[in-house]
Amino acid sequence: MRRPFMSTPAQLTSLEGQQYLVLRPTAVVADAYSEVQVAALGGLRDAVTHPHTGHVTLRGFSEPERRHLLHALIREWAADQHPIELTVEAVDVFPAPWQIVILRLARTPALVTAYAGLTAALDATDFRRLGELALDDWTFHLSVVYGKHLDEDAWSDLERASVRGLPAGVTETVSEVEFVWYENGAEHAEVIPLG
Repeated sequence: MRRPFMSTPAQLTSLEGQQYLVLRPTAVVADAYSEVQVAALGGLRDAVTHPHTGHVTLRGFSEPERRHLLHALIREWAADQHPIELTVEAVDVFPAPWQIVILRLARTPALVTAYAGLTAALDATDFRRLGELALDDWTFHLSVVYGKHLDEDAWSDLERASVRGLPAGVTETVSEVEFVWYENGAEHAEVIPLG
């Protein structure tokens, strides 16, 4: 059974009307994610929020009225994609003001090509994209813990305890994407095969 990425009422409310294209690792990257998240949450479980399962967001959108058109474009893009290799480089952070613990991914050729191809497909449209950065500025990652509401000392402690390299070999290939949307207080998703 599919495990939702977000499920608390506050998370669902904040995402209402938005759509996301994500990769969901299910093997060694997912295992590393779970281990890092358990360690990062430690005694902070009530002070932070977090995704309920690891995922790599390729794009975010705000197209509740044109979701079907966006969905069609994503299906077309996915049909032209090869499976995507994900390799974790390190446990890292996005510093204040975001204060997010992440698993930073290597810029593998497949991941870079997929992102660039999606950008080219989207540039021919007027779909409203959320938080998009140019390829050279994008850090491929899985968000582990959102610590935005931690005070400076608590965040510094979490950052210090979290940031580290990981052993080589934390790599897996993902052969599908998920188109996820938030509507009427719930998370919905469709799995779309690549290629």
